Amino acid sequence: MWLDTPVHQATGLQGFAPEQQLRLLPVVSQPGAGSVELEMLWQLCSALQRLSYPPVVLDGTAQESERAPGLLHLLDGLPWPGGADAAPGAALAVVPAARGLARLAHAPHAGQAALPLIAGLFRSYSVAVLYAGAELLAPLLRASRSVPLVMTGPGAQGMVASYRQLKHLALHAGLPRCTVASIRPPQVQTPGRQTAEALDTLQRSALSHLGLQLHTTAIAAGRVQDIQRLALQLLENACTMDPAPTLSDQSH
Repeated sequence: MWLDTPVHQATGLQGFAPEQQLRLLPVVSQPGAGSVELEMLWQLCSALQRLSYPPVVLDGTAQESERAPGLLHLLDGLPWPGGADAAPGAALAVVPAARGLARLAHAPHAGQAALPLIAGLFRSYSVAVLYAGAELLAPLLRASRSVPLVMTGPGAQGMVASYRQLKHLALHAGLPRCTVASIRPPQVQTPGRQTAEALDTLQRSALSHLGLQLHTTAIAAGRVQDIQRLALQLLENACTMDPAPTLSDQSH
């Protein structure tokens, strides 16, 4: 189901504003992602909105259907609600995207072709959050300068799974950098030293065995300052996507 994309009084003026480049923010979903990871994703998106970078989430863990149209339908020509100049509102735009991303991932020259298409579809947003597993993200991010975010649990919890995903991205997408955020759920008391040691071990292993540079950070879930700090870091490292020309652009 499309989330609301309300039209305000200034919508008509947006066509005269310079078109902003769409930033790409890949977020790697963990198998069987728990509520803490999903809650952190929504909090990050809320932080981006507060920073005046309205995001659209392409959810590669959700399948498109006739009742829940998504990226696959947009690729087939279904117009985005409100049109290309619709103003992103307070509601977070979440687009089911599993089938659409899979189509783009299996296309020839997947990375070079997919990102301009995505940028062209969501021109009215500032950030496109690609939320999917490493296997689906890797071909889409190949030849890009993106810095994916991998979320893991505190301490040593989840580090093995995180390393496996980092290895897949390094081998199949050729990415030089990634961000790993250790998320401490509310009411969970994990010594900061234990988390720091686990992140340091992961960082050294990724550089030594994968040639992958990691920026690591520890985040307390629900702590606004931590979440905003991570959002700013992700914005700083995000690559931009140039949209593919539309049919109307090509006719001139």
